Amino acid sequence: MFSWLVDSANHPGWPATLGPVRLEAGLLTLRPVKLRDGATWSRLRIRNQNQLLPWEPTGVGQWERRHQPSAWAPLHSLLKKEAKHGTMLPFVIELDGRYVGQLTVGNIQRGAVRSAWIGYWVDRDHTGRGIAQAAVALGVDHCFGPVGLHRLDATVQPDNLASRAVLKAVGFREEGLLKRYMDVNSRWRDHLLLALTVEELAGGAVDGLIRSGRALAL
Repeated sequence: MFSWLVDSANHPGWPATLGPVRLEAGLLTLRPVKLRDGATWSRLRIRNQNQLLPWEPTGVGQWERRHQPSAWAPLHSLLKKEAKHGTMLPFVIELDGRYVGQLTVGNIQRGAVRSAWIGYWVDRDHTGRGIAQAAVALGVDHCFGPVGLHRLDATVQPDNLASRAVLKAVGFREEGLLKRYMDVNSRWRDHLLLALTVEELAGGAVDGLIRSGRALAL
């Protein structure tokens, strides 16, 4: 079901191409971010402002200015640097080869913890089609497989019902409420903490989507 290309024993899991997963919407894969993604990233982020702004951390300056194509090169450089250090896995979500969103695994910790957080966004024209679920499932299987993690966390505002549904479909469970956890859209917002450990995922996240009918066998 999965393919991955890993070129560093010191930082397993990067770079990697994950998938595909077959959905009714098409074939979904995850691939590393690329420098040439700037124009597409800018276009999608700007047109999805109303969908993303209520849920994402507060940034400096106006949304459109922060997401001009020229902003991608320094961001891409930072993402690649973190990936090479083994602390982040930044992926583009592709549907039939088209960039439709991003998935990021961050704050990767080794040693006795072996944990990270996972986050994602999907273009508004592709929501409600199982894309986020499949992308998160691919990320989870990769993290619990080649990356060697034991636990993944995700935080979501209580009224973000769509994102909560995505995470629960993959197997995440709620652990508690983080009061005034993050500055989002210029206010300190409560977030639910959801988590998943490797012991809770018998058979893999993507296989679970297939068994439940949310994804199709290849």
